[in-house]
Amino acid sequence: MKHFFSILFVGFLLFLSCKNQEARQPATEITTIEKPFDPATGYGIVIHGGAGTILKENMTPEQEVAYKEVLETSIKAGHAVLENGGTSLEAIQKSINVMEDSPLFNAGKGAVFTNEGKNELDASIMDGASLNVGSIAGVTRVKNPINLAYKVMTNSKHVMFIGAGAEKFAASQSDITLVDPSYFYTERRMNALKRAVEREKVELDHDGDNKTANLEQREDLRSKYGTVGCVALDKHGNLAAGTSTGGMTNKRFGRVGDVPIIGAGTYANNASCAVSATGWGEYFIRGVVSHDIAAMMEYKGVSIEEAAKEVIQNKLTKLGGSGGIIAIDNKGNIAMEFNSAGMYRAHMNAKGDLEIKIYKE
Repeated sequence: MKHFFSILFVGFLLFLSCKNQEARQPATEITTIEKPFDPATGYGIVIHGGAGTILKENMTPEQEVAYKEVLETSIKAGHAVLENGGTSLEAIQKSINVMEDSPLFNAGKGAVFTNEGKNELDASIMDGASLNVGSIAGVTRVKNPINLAYKVMTNSKHVMFIGAGAEKFAASQSDITLVDPSYFYTERRMNALKRAVEREKVELDHDGDNKTANLEQREDLRSKYGTVGCVALDKHGNLAAGTSTGGMTNKRFGRVGDVPIIGAGTYANNASCAVSATGWGEYFIRGVVSHDIAAMMEYKGVSIEEAAKEVIQNKLTKLGGSGGIIAIDNKGNIAMEFNSAGMYRAHMNAKGDLEIKIYKE
């Protein structure tokens, strides 16, 4: 009998323990299910045409219209590819080709001149799905450098080709257009080179005291970082980024900027985002700017807007660099962040909503 009461007492204690556990549990458990992203309705594309001292007072109404027209043509060309089920890699090339073929931007036809009076072109492209990349630097006869960068990615086992080697590879690709170097000549860019060389002489003669700021100099500032770029998210959920440039006016010694450096001027990863940069290339290389934005998103879990702002407004600024980026994440959210006076930029989403901007707003 004594054993029976012992068992009964233990059972009573267990009963009380269970009741106490129930009391500590919430009355109702609520499970939040995040709605999966639908690339068919969330795809989008963003482009830039360079950043710099782009001020409304330095721009004529006719110039502003001309820039906006090319930006609109460019982004609509890429958006049409996405809308019809094409890939982000295809869309990027279509958009960038429009800007490369325009003399308004520092890429392709509108490329700036080196100190030697040459046009040396750089470009890169990256696939966010495979992390495969293609890059070229210092080419002088390739009409659309972004297309050659794509061929390096898809038709070679390498990542980057430069100079004469890149052009030899280009000649082996049937659908890459090679042109005479004179194709890239524009009076506007040649005059910019002459002014840059003259300013160097004046600065040497006056120990850097010359501060003349005429209309022509303001034109140089407006197009100082005229690199073009594009990022896109397609209906298949894949990200890609591409960038193309003529570099810096009056550059010497085979200088190469951030554009063909993966992680600096261009980066794409389906785990986070796609980024294309424009600005003072040396600082973007030192800060590994494009990859840094993607890494902050992937490892810290911050939004694309937060990552872009931290890198461009804080990290890059502390280094002394200027410029900006465009970016799109794997859910279709975008960022167009810059610390310069302006940046030619445009965005188009799956609904077809179009946004074109030039100045700070």
